[in-house]
Amino acid sequence: MAQELAQQGSREVAGSGNGAERAAVTFTPAVDIFEKGETTIIMADMPGTGPDDIDLTLERRVLTLTGRVKAQTPEGFRRVSSEYREGDYMRVFTLSDEVDQDKIKADFQNGVLRLELPRAAESKPKKISVKAA
Repeated sequence: MAQELAQQGSREVAGSGNGAERAAVTFTPAVDIFEKGETTIIMADMPGTGPDDIDLTLERRVLTLTGRVKAQTPEGFRRVSSEYREGDYMRVFTLSDEVDQDKIKADFQNGVLRLELPRAAESKPKKISVKAA
């Protein structure tokens, strides 16, 4: 029902306006996709983001997930070592015509974005009865 379109992995440099620059990375969040009955669930790992940092856009049949991560340096401190790579998230899916785009739901909890994609009524299989002549 959902199909991945593109992988992201680019590296860029973002300026902060005060002469300090940080390397910004865009990660492709890992996703799990489940189906049950008439619903498909996509669960995307996006640690370091909050519900207000996530944008979901649906244009035509293309669903784009983006998440912004804020720097985690405590105020008044400077970073001396860093093993955890901070970066933003982006993942793009193309949806089939079977998805009811008006009824997509999104929830975010504990760093995991959960999307619920219900199947459209007109795409459900229909039983056609045969009459004897």
